[in-house]
Amino acid sequence: MRYLGKYMLIVLVIFLSGCSKDQDNGNAGMPSDIELKVSQNMDNAATVVFTATAANAVSYEFDFGNGVFEVSSTGTVTYNYPVAGTYTVKVTAKSAQGKVATQKTDFKIATSESLIWADEFDKAGAPDPDKWGYNLGNNNGWGNNELEYYTSRPENVVVVDGKLKIMLKKENYSGFGYTSARLSSKGKFNFKYGRVEFKAKLPTGGGTWPAFWALGSNIDTTPWPACGEIDIMEHVGNQQNKIYSTLHYPGHYGGSGVGKTTMIPTASTEFHVYSVEWTATQMKFAVDGVVFHTFANDSSTPFNSNFFLIVNLAMGGNFGGAVDPAVNGATLEVDYIRVYK
Repeated sequence: MRYLGKYMLIVLVIFLSGCSKDQDNGNAGMPSDIELKVSQNMDNAATVVFTATAANAVSYEFDFGNGVFEVSSTGTVTYNYPVAGTYTVKVTAKSAQGKVATQKTDFKIATSESLIWADEFDKAGAPDPDKWGYNLGNNNGWGNNELEYYTSRPENVVVVDGKLKIMLKKENYSGFGYTSARLSSKGKFNFKYGRVEFKAKLPTGGGTWPAFWALGSNIDTTPWPACGEIDIMEHVGNQQNKIYSTLHYPGHYGGSGVGKTTMIPTASTEFHVYSVEWTATQMKFAVDGVVFHTFANDSSTPFNSNFFLIVNLAMGGNFGGAVDPAVNGATLEVDYIRVYK
């Protein structure tokens, strides 16, 4: 059933009774009779239009239930949810006198996106060669003065018990003191726009530096940073539980990348879903569906071309920092990686 073209309208009407006595100055000018209408796009279920009205209101603040807020003077906003789920949406009506009234409602969102690529890591042994290749060696510290030597050995990377495990080891190998692994989908899977999910449990230890990120597929002809870099998730053991999401591109690379952080107290004891929703106009980075960093994308950035995925566990370097000599090993565990469009 369609309503008004492409929208199916679900109307939730809530009234907050106003004061019945005008002389009650405590409630005079208080917003009242709040009505909230919710309409969902039939062609893209993630897109929702919220319309709020209230007597005596001059502005409305919408809390979309995932850490994202928006203020509207008209009472109408459009929001695209990056992750399906049930959200508690709150609208706060504000009067010219600064008085407020709020209302909450639960809203279930089911996205209409399609899964275009995934690795569930359900086949024991080496990672799927149709999906992953390896970056090997140290390559002059990979531009970051990193200390590890990457291998494809089962001692450093294996799929077991439905999980990808990248294992950092303290050992003498080819002139380096640590070994680890770095997987890349370059030449096997490239994509432009979509939503990427990475469910993982992160290692601990000073100097450890796990990352899930993407590089422009044109890197061989358009060297970094011009090709662009999307750091979906980075964590360093010297700043335990702090999650970084950062964009690197000309004018904004190295320590000048455009990013934000969020704290996840159980980052190394529980699995969490790290994601980015990427369109031609914006990128939204989230942990477990809660957005903490939004980047305005446009034609001036390199983030409108194909990218490939990388997952690795580094040691030390410019970002990993000081290495704790007591760290003899660390493991990055990945439950799945999925790309939707």
